[in-house]
Parts: sequence; C-alpha cells; structure tokens
Amino acid sequence: MPRTLVVIPCDDPFMIAGSDHLDRLREVAEVIVFDDTPRDVEEQICRVEAADCVINSRGHLKWPADVLKQVPQLRMITTCSIGVDSIDLDAAAALGVTVSNVPGRTAQIVAEHALALMLGVARRLAFTTAAVRNGQWVTPDNTVLRGKTLGVIGTGAIGREMIALGKAIGMQVQAWTFNPTAERSRQLGVPFVAFDRLLATSDVVSLHVKLTPDSRRLLGAEQFAQMKRGSLLVNTARGPIVDTRALADALHSGQLGGAAIDVFDQEPITPDNPLLDCEHVVLTPHTADQNAEGRDLLNSGAVENVLAFLQGTPQNVVNQPHGGA
Repeated sequence: MPRTLVVIPCDDPFMIAGSDHLDRLREVAEVIVFDDTPRDVEEQICRVEAADCVINSRGHLKWPADVLKQVPQLRMITTCSIGVDSIDLDAAAALGVTVSNVPGRTAQIVAEHALALMLGVARRLAFTTAAVRNGQWVTPDNTVLRGKTLGVIGTGAIGREMIALGKAIGMQVQAWTFNPTAERSRQLGVPFVAFDRLLATSDVVSLHVKLTPDSRRLLGAEQFAQMKRGSLLVNTARGPIVDTRALADALHSGQLGGAAIDVFDQEPITPDNPLLDCEHVVLTPHTADQNAEGRDLLNSGAVENVLAFLQGTPQNVVNQPHGGA
C-alpha cells in the first residue's frame, strides 16, 4: 500500500525545509519539499498532483477554486501561519479538503514586532537613520507613547498581547472587535468602544484582525479622515485590510503622522507601492514571526496538524469539508 504523500510545494523564502519537525512526519508519510516558487500555476499543480496533504508554508502561493479542482486527490492543507487567506475555504470545503491553520502560537512574537514597529515610527527611527546615512543632521519632533492612547482593532491572541504591551509602556488602551462582550472586556481589562470613537480618540491604531470580506479595506480614506491628526497606524495583520493609496495620501497630507507596516497588498512589495514614497514609515517584509523561535513554533504546529489529520482527529480546522470531487 503506498504511503501517504505530504508535499511542501513552495518553501521560498525558507520556512520549514530542514526542520527537525519534518522527521516526525517522515515516520508515517513520504515528504517532498520544494525550496523554490513554482514558475506558474501549471507547475504548482504538477508539484501536488499526487499529494494527500499539503503544507502551505508560504502565503504567496494561492489555492483558489480553479486550482483546487485540478488536484482531486488532495485531502488536507495546513498553513504555517494563522492566516488562511491564501486558500479558498469554501471551495476546499465543497471538494472535501480539510484546511487547518496554526493559531495563537506566535502571538507574543508578533505582538513584540508590532511594539517595535510602533516605537520605531513614533521615534522616527527609519527617517532619522536614513538622514544620518546621507550626512544630514535633522532633529524632527518625535512622539512619546507613555500616556498616549492605543486603539487595538481585533482582540484575538495577538491583539490580547498587544494590549498587554501597550499597558506595559504606560499607554491608555482601548479596543474594538467585531463581537464585543462585557465579559471579554473584563478579561482584557480594557473598554470596548465604537469603531468611529476608537479612530477619533486614539493616538496609535494597531490592526490585529484576520482578513475576511468584512475586514477587507476596513481602513480607507473616510476612516483616515476620522483619525486624530498626526496619529500613527501599525499593521501586522494583512495588507488588504488597509487601502494603501488612501494611507499614502493621509501620510502625505499630514493627517497621519506615520505608519508602521509589516504586510502589503502584494508580497514581495512592488516598486510602485505608494508607501515607498512616504517619509515617516517603517516597513518590514512580513517578518513579524520570521525568526528561529517563530518558525519553530509554526512548523511544529503545521506538522502536528498533518499528524492529527492522518490519525483521524483533525485539529485547528477552519472550514467544514462536506464532500469530494
């Protein structure tokens, strides 16, 4: 009887190749790792045409309905991430493909990156570093965060950690979520406020919601106009949650004082991204959990998802598979 085949079709940049956690999978399945990006959709499909399970270690490899329909033997996909926006969950469910993610494990690591971004943009670190490198001795005003108000949008695992970090540096913290409750507010120790109020009264807005139809373009020109003049935006969630052009316009006009961004509409970032022309921004290439500790936690979670599925006890399932091709 042939062994189960697990394929990692695109480990580029490096994520899971060489991980000790794959040895656990090799005890029960054949594992194939591709360490480059497929040239096109045809090559992507070719790589997984015999796979029972796929570990999608890089979110830029997409799994829309038309691709999933061409791999009818596929039974399971797990990401090496919290986000699953690279996969058409409804199509996967209709085809009987279980989709799992790795929630919560790197929450502290991502929140620490968000804190670093917030401090960096508040103190103009990217701008002044570039100026010093260019022989300029400029001393623009920067922002002290202690005593200021942090508005956290999204109170899942990462949002919860960001709330704690904001409090730790002496900020006043308020939050907004799609489903607020008094009990959740009590647990977090922060008030839930209306969305418009959070925008209007926060000195820093930090995004921690997942990308869904409801959160796509959650912040655009109208919302930036509502924010306090000179306030800051931090985004370690997903690029499409923000209207990038509107954000650039708000930065150029001075409506926003700065932005710290780890995620983009298109990744890697393209040369025409308008944020590249903005002065007071800190930009990182989706690296909030890209460190030895973060990779290990995510890789372990992905492997455990596959093992649980093969044992007939799927975990961290984010869709409801109900059929087959």
